[in-house]
Amino acid sequence: MKPAAPVRVAICQELAELLPPALHAFCETGTVAKGTRLFELGQRPRAMHFVERGEVVLERLGAQGEVVVLQRTRHGFVGEASLQSAKYHCDARAVAASVVTRIPVRELRAALEQDPAFAMRWVGMLNREVRRLRMQCERLSLHRLQDRLLHLIETEGQDGRYPLGAGLKSLAGELGVTQEALYRGVAELEKKGLLRRDDGSLCVAAPGV
Repeated sequence: MKPAAPVRVAICQELAELLPPALHAFCETGTVAKGTRLFELGQRPRAMHFVERGEVVLERLGAQGEVVVLQRTRHGFVGEASLQSAKYHCDARAVAASVVTRIPVRELRAALEQDPAFAMRWVGMLNREVRRLRMQCERLSLHRLQDRLLHLIETEGQDGRYPLGAGLKSLAGELGVTQEALYRGVAELEKKGLLRRDDGSLCVAAPGV
């Protein structure tokens, strides 16, 4: 399935501040429907993708044929590690209706080579992503699902609240468990009064709630 035709609109402020002005004209922003694949395993990278809003995951099949979520992005770049790759090593799929900006790889590489200030901003962005992935590895090292859930809310949520986006079904792959196990884990935490579901989010329950 191909993304919807891009619409020329102003890129979001965060992306505008990261990219040099000369690169703005090459950006294409458009909406993609849930289920759209931005790219597929084995394809040659031709663009970087920045998720302005919505939700996009990187995924591939595991050894047992299960879907393994490698990265989940609600705001920011997805698949940025492929900038120097000859082909994609996974699929990128929108799990919710999303607004995505495409930046052509050729022009992006040229800007990184010619603009040292931009190159440093790009390195800073990659460093933040490395820190996020380290937290993800730390989370997956926890043996109990309940501990993984609370760690996720603490490290990637805000004020004790983590938006589910595409729902619990999509979250299971990121936590490395089955959907059934995730549903049971959430239910157990709710029963203990440690977690509650509120307006599409998982929330750490305050004392007395």
